[in-house]
Amino acid sequence: MQPSAAPDLADLAHTHARPAHWLATATATAAVVALAGLLQPGPAGATAGPATAPAPAPAPEATGADYPLECGGLPVKVAKRASGDLDGDGNPETVAVVHCEAGSGTPPHAVYVLTRGKDESAPARVVATLVEPELHQNVGALSVRDGAVRATLLGYSTLDVPRCCPDEKEQVSWRWQGGSFVRSGPADARGV
Repeated sequence: MQPSAAPDLADLAHTHARPAHWLATATATAAVVALAGLLQPGPAGATAGPATAPAPAPAPEATGADYPLECGGLPVKVAKRASGDLDGDGNPETVAVVHCEAGSGTPPHAVYVLTRGKDESAPARVVATLVEPELHQNVGALSVRDGAVRATLLGYSTLDVPRCCPDEKEQVSWRWQGGSFVRSGPADARGV
């Protein structure tokens, strides 16, 4: 048999496993695992690309708006409000039910759509009137869902019906279409 030209493995210094070698190997492995954990992709569903759009502005505040309501010196009271995105721009509008604070009786309601003021410090602006106070109606329920304003309108069949006790009830809704609010609901009210 011919002797091998390779050196004897027992003569090589690095072939002997010493504690320092094991410690260095374990430290390097731990560092690689830690670095790999930091470089993981984001959670599922995250997308790379430009920054996301800013959060929508808060809904306009109903109190403090300048309502086109003649109260003869009496204060205006906000009776109900609901908010939601009505025009599809990603920012909510506020729908406010307001009336003159008469102190007694049941004053007629008006329903207005508000948008944010021209700047942050400006009060909300009225951009649409859904119910005029001259209709002598009151609003029982109000909501904004799926981009539509929904309301229960209470009214009076004749002038002889006491203003405390509406005898007509109508479910209506308004949706932004073609640059204005379009009303839908039954053509005639039904008795309460």
